[in-house]
Amino acid sequence: MHGFLSFRKFFTPELIHVLFWIGLGVCVLRGVTLMATAAVYHQALGIVEGLIVLFVGPVVVRVVCEILMAVFQMHESITGRDRL
Repeated sequence: MHGFLSFRKFFTPELIHVLFWIGLGVCVLRGVTLMATAAVYHQALGIVEGLIVLFVGPVVVRVVCEILMAVFQMHESITGRDRL
């Protein structure tokens, strides 16, 4: 708790994990919704879009989160601060 209050430990890496799971859920929900809507209206392109969002979306979210985590790890390496 002392490391958190004195800004020796970053809060953002834990927040990035939460944002990853939220982003993953949004991608899955959006992909399934697109496919279901396209199936009701008989649109093949909507099904393809849903599949792309369902499979590519989580990968993009993961890459963005990893880039953010890399920035924080570089900062820790440069400053010499270890995780508390």
